Amino acid sequence: MRWKYVPVEEERIKTLSRELGVSATLAEVIARLGIQDVEGVREYLKPRLQELGDPFRIPNLKAAGERIVDARDRSEKVVVFGDYDVDGVTSVVLLVSAFGRLGMKPEFVVPRRMEEGYGLSAQAVERVLTDFQPDLLLAVDCGTNSRSEVKVLCSRGVDVIIVDHHRAVEGIPDDCIVVNPHIEADTIRPWTNLSAVGLAFKLVHGILKCLRERKDSGGWDIELKDYLDLVAMGTIADLVPLRDENRILARHGLAVLNENRRHGVRALSQVAGMKDGDRIGPVEISFRLGPRINACGRLADAALPVKMLLSGNFASCVKIARQLDDYNRERQEIERGIVEEADRIVEEFDAPLTGIVLYNGGWHPGVVGIVASRISRKYNRPAIVLGKEGELAKGSGRGIKGLNLVRVLEQCDDILDNWGGHPLAVGVSLPCKNVPEFQKRFARTVEEFFSGAIPSPELTVAAWIELEDVNDAFLCELDLLCPFGQGNPEPLFGVRKVELRRPPRVFQECHFRFEIENRQGRRLFGVAWKKAHDMPPLNKPLDFIFRVYRNDHGGRQYPQLEMMDWRASK
Repeated sequence: MRWKYVPVEEERIKTLSRELGVSATLAEVIARLGIQDVEGVREYLKPRLQELGDPFRIPNLKAAGERIVDARDRSEKVVVFGDYDVDGVTSVVLLVSAFGRLGMKPEFVVPRRMEEGYGLSAQAVERVLTDFQPDLLLAVDCGTNSRSEVKVLCSRGVDVIIVDHHRAVEGIPDDCIVVNPHIEADTIRPWTNLSAVGLAFKLVHGILKCLRERKDSGGWDIELKDYLDLVAMGTIADLVPLRDENRILARHGLAVLNENRRHGVRALSQVAGMKDGDRIGPVEISFRLGPRINACGRLADAALPVKMLLSGNFASCVKIARQLDDYNRERQEIERGIVEEADRIVEEFDAPLTGIVLYNGGWHPGVVGIVASRISRKYNRPAIVLGKEGELAKGSGRGIKGLNLVRVLEQCDDILDNWGGHPLAVGVSLPCKNVPEFQKRFARTVEEFFSGAIPSPELTVAAWIELEDVNDAFLCELDLLCPFGQGNPEPLFGVRKVELRRPPRVFQECHFRFEIENRQGRRLFGVAWKKAHDMPPLNKPLDFIFRVYRNDHGGRQYPQLEMMDWRASK
């Protein structure tokens, strides 16, 4: 693992420290954000909801809002159709709940993964038409690449609104209203990287504005802040950059989420092993709540988590949350088997590793995205893992730093059936017979992108510190930078010439806990995940890279270190 540290100009650190009233360490971390003026930094550290832009600046959003208000006024039948991941589920819950508050009676549909595939598929459209015969359909977190399905809906007298953040592969559907920030090609706006649930939030804001323009009292019936918990969950889980409006929504959304007012969130947190009062942050969303919602969509019916998050009955929510937990355990078991097989295949590769495409007709397509993530991280290579559905190989891909998977798949478009996603995460389907050609072309395209040399993984040190710096005040300063995620990575800190005096303690055979002392004799506790095979020696000067965070245990809080890497001091 390479260590990277690029010094920041000393004068810049002093200026930020003085103007913002923060330590030199935090000033150095802030200097790396790329925000040039001090006022801009202040806005970043204390983002305000008032800084959210006018929703009508997003192309077509006002037209969508007007059409929805018309549907309400005419008592039309409305269906909200969403994807089955956390972003899609929270988007559906937000819109169905808001529409209900406005006096509408919307239905919702989430595709059944194993029967209908991903997004606004032909099979899912047929179910919508058969079961509901709507006047208006809102497709959220999907639909941008469903031109033929939109045509079918329109031919059956259904108006369509698409609220999506995926990039178009073959042009935007032209017979419906499309709210998608990527319509503005190569134009970066504060809303460009909103997730689907962020766009749904902006749409509801737009609907309220439309109502107020019509002097309709319904324009004051909704408190937008009530939905920020859903926005935080979907935004963080979908790995969109936590900058600009995403940062504002996620920061304030986490505060609402931790007020713990939604029965479904309380039930899911309880089942996930959290206690009342435990703080919900990005880690809890990504590794506790999100996987349980996603597992249901991958293995069963994502209508379950939608019902849970809409329910006002805590007992019913707990019952559903337990079902989600069962699906998550099943998903983990399936995943473990596939990961072992995938690892064996990769280890047997004869050619040098570049871009990895793995396929097995027996692998469950619903969990291969998680496997792709594990393979990508382990080998530092972009990876696509495919299972089989009918005559198609279907699966997901995960990228690595410095590579845009969307651009890679564009070079493979002629042999793919359907694909889409983000630079670091994509979904793919193709005829099974095309898999060998796809494996070759994907690897070749990745190799060409990196000019033959894929960079080694590296850890970037945000600042070198002393162990004495790690205290409550240090943690409070770090809180100003939260939430961490894509576009706002958690800073890693380096310390030099530290000695371990006590042997680390291995647990679960692959992790270890350790403790170190600063020069004042204060002990700091830490953990190293999956590093039991590489424990540092005792009583020798070592350099470490740590993640530093607040640990809540037994009713008290204290700094916790997560060891990322170590090396002998020079």
